[in-house]
This record gives sequence, structure tokens and C-alpha cells, in this order.
Amino acid sequence: MKKIDWNRTDLIDETAEVVLHQTKEQKEELQRERGVHMEEWQQNRVKITKVEVNATGEEQISKKQGVYITLSIPTLTAEDSHGFTQLQHTLIHYLHDLHKKVELTAQSKILVIGLGNKMITPDAIGPYTIDAMHKKQSELETPQFILYAPGVTGQTGFETSDYIHALTEKIKPALVIIIDALATSGSARLCRTIQLTDTGIHPGGGVGNHRKEVSKEVLGVPVTAIGIPTVVEAPILIADAIDVAFRSIAAKIQEKGKPSGKLSVTNWTPVNEQVDLTTVEPIFGQWATWTTEDRRQLFEEVFSTHPERLMVTPKEVDFWLSQYAFLLSESLFTWATEKQNPVN
Repeated sequence: MKKIDWNRTDLIDETAEVVLHQTKEQKEELQRERGVHMEEWQQNRVKITKVEVNATGEEQISKKQGVYITLSIPTLTAEDSHGFTQLQHTLIHYLHDLHKKVELTAQSKILVIGLGNKMITPDAIGPYTIDAMHKKQSELETPQFILYAPGVTGQTGFETSDYIHALTEKIKPALVIIIDALATSGSARLCRTIQLTDTGIHPGGGVGNHRKEVSKEVLGVPVTAIGIPTVVEAPILIADAIDVAFRSIAAKIQEKGKPSGKLSVTNWTPVNEQVDLTTVEPIFGQWATWTTEDRRQLFEEVFSTHPERLMVTPKEVDFWLSQYAFLLSESLFTWATEKQNPVN
């Protein structure tokens, strides 16, 4: 089978180098040989992954040197207000953690840029958040942020990075925060994850539409990027759906004849459920026991030149983005107030 890079993603903890190093020994090897230090832990329902990449790591895994913090609730739904509240509190905490070395006072200017195309909903988290922050800021006596949604190059005809660079030179902020939609290589991460990093951002990188980067090296001031994964490639979605189907059928076969099987109230089996996939091999053939990665490779090979190759987003994406726009707005205002006016 032709080897294809199916792992197109903006999330560092989904890159091949990180995915393939999950045990303690493998993580130590990753840090020692590749210059990538990774830690994972749980805080209430929020799974936190912190990845630090040094100069060696940047060369090895093609991710910029810096700190990447990923917050995820795998069970989050669009109506899960409790989950969003936990995610908001966790985000505020790690905004403080990421900006420990950034000095901000009550007089400091913070420029917030919402990247994306407001006319295309999966790409609109940046403009949506800017709208929510404008509404919030209008209620305050003293503005805390300078807010701007520059649109995309296809609308303006100019590189977004050039706009932001010119604005930064004019305003001279102490910090630039970029908000953008991301691509994921795992359907379970869609709209359930926030990634923040001090490395800046390459707009459009996850969907193969690379634009000029927006970073400290380009702007001359610290740049923080906050992203929400809203799209996944269709071949990955197909492979993941087939994986769930195989596991569900295998689980049903294993439960057949057992008393516990009569208690089942659903046909769905979680992807991480331990099942013996060899039980479905007589039905579907040997490929039923392939790894998820091999199945993704198959579909990427089949669809790599297909004229209708698609990026997929949840059907409730507009509601998801409204939730995240409010969450990001509230988190940034709370963090900025605490950062600029610390309690001694």
C-alpha cells in the first residue's frame, strides 16, 4: 500500500511522532532523541496534554519550538453546560500558565485577532469570538482589548499576516492573541478540544492552504494562538466509523448467549472498548483486524485523487461555535483582569 500522510492535523498531540510514543519509556525516548517533552494528566473531566518542543524537536517533528497545551473533554456535547464550565475554568488556568513570563499591566495593550471566514461556519470561530468580545467590551468602562477580524486572503486579496503586522506596528501591543479554527485527524476531537500555544500560527495549515505565519519572529511581540478543531478529512471519518461498527458487531458476538447481553440497551460500543476483532473476520475478511492507521491509509489512498475529497464538520457546528465564542470571550476577559490586576 502506498504510504500517504493521512495524519493532517493542527493538533500537536495528534502528530505521528507524538501518537507513536505513548508509554513512559517511549516518552522518555521522544524527549531524549527528538527534543519533545510530553506530559498528560486529568483535571476533573478535562484531559490535559502539555508538549514542549525545543530546537532539536522543531527540526525532528516539523513543529515550532515552544509550548503547546491541549485541553479536551472526549464526552463533551453541544448542550453540556457543565462540561463547558469546566473547560472554561481550565482554560483560564492555563492562560495564566502559558503567560507567566509575559508582563502585562492595566495599561498594556492586548491585540486579539479572529482569523477565518465568517461566511463559512466551520471557519468562523475567530470572527464569532471577536463579535462576542465586542459585545462584552461594550459593557465595560475601560476597554481591555483591541479586537480585529481581518477576514481571509480570498476576500481581501492581501495576506492576513501582512494586515496583522501593520496593525501591530501601529498599535504596539504587549501581546497578540490569535483565534482560529483547526483541523483534526480524529473525529472524536471535533469541537471537543482547545489548543493554545506560544508559537503563533500558520493560517490554513491543517487543510493544506498554508499562508504566512503569524508569530513572535514575524511581529516582534509575543504571540499566543488559541484554536478549536472544527473539521476532519472524510477518509478519516469513514475509517473511524468503520472501526466503531466492527467493534460494535464484535461486542455483540461476544455477548451472544450471555445473560449480560440481554441487558444491553444500545447497539453502540465505545471505540476504546476491549473486543476481539477476530470474531468479525469471517464476515468482513482480514481487513477487519487491521489497525485504525492501516484502514485510514487505505481510504486516503482510495480518495487521494478523488474530485470530491471532502472536509467534514459536525451538523450542529453553528451551535458549537456559539458556545465556544462565549467561552473564549469570558475566559479571555477573566484572565486579562486577573493578569493585569493581580491580587497580592
